[in-house]
Amino acid sequence: MRTGKLNGPLFLLALLALWELAAQAEWVNALIIPAPSKIGKLFFDLVLSGQIPMQILVSMKRALTGYLLAAAVFIPLGIFMGLSPTVYKFFEVIVEMLRPVPPPVVIPVALLFFGLGDEMKIFVIFFSCAWPILLNTIDGVRGIDWVLLNTARTFGLSRAKTILQVILPACSPQIITGLRVSLPIMLILVVISEMVGSTDGIGYFVLDAQRRFKVAQMYAGMLALALLGYTLNQLFNLLQRWLMPWQRGRGELE
Repeated sequence: MRTGKLNGPLFLLALLALWELAAQAEWVNALIIPAPSKIGKLFFDLVLSGQIPMQILVSMKRALTGYLLAAAVFIPLGIFMGLSPTVYKFFEVIVEMLRPVPPPVVIPVALLFFGLGDEMKIFVIFFSCAWPILLNTIDGVRGIDWVLLNTARTFGLSRAKTILQVILPACSPQIITGLRVSLPIMLILVVISEMVGSTDGIGYFVLDAQRRFKVAQMYAGMLALALLGYTLNQLFNLLQRWLMPWQRGRGELE
């Protein structure tokens, strides 16, 4: 609906204007809730000085490593679990026991095994992103029309070619869904893990600003995270359109 697309930015601008008015009129404590103009100016200063970009680069290196490792491991595993009841039964108990574990609970365990280094953060992200990717891949494989698989057998395709040329394209929408669901989880967990044990990264940047009562800087870090999340989602949309052009336009409301 186009009216929704137009009203969203207008509503955000109205909210920021109200916030600015409340801060300037001292209706709120400016030490705790600074004016958006002050936060925005500081944000641009921190971007131009390189402080925020440097922290984001550090965080994204950790986040993408864990995210891509989870995709590399659990997409193939999901395909084999979806195709083979034997493989599914073998891993089912492990998956169903680990899947409900809240990701932050894994951080103390990761600290014991990996210490405060990047390995701890990568492992936590890897663990957290695993389950949406795995479960969506399994559902995608199980939802494939078996006529496609029988046709592949009729043409004498090997198992490897069947997976690459038939199964992967057929279940790619569900795989993409799992990757999309994991994207904000990746961002959340890299921030939490950096707040628990790190000396750099955007999560540490926000927490350190709060500890030193640099409130405007803390909000600037939060703004950076919001923009980062939005940018990642838009990049994911572009990648999805490039990989699956046949889905272009689906689900859009005029």
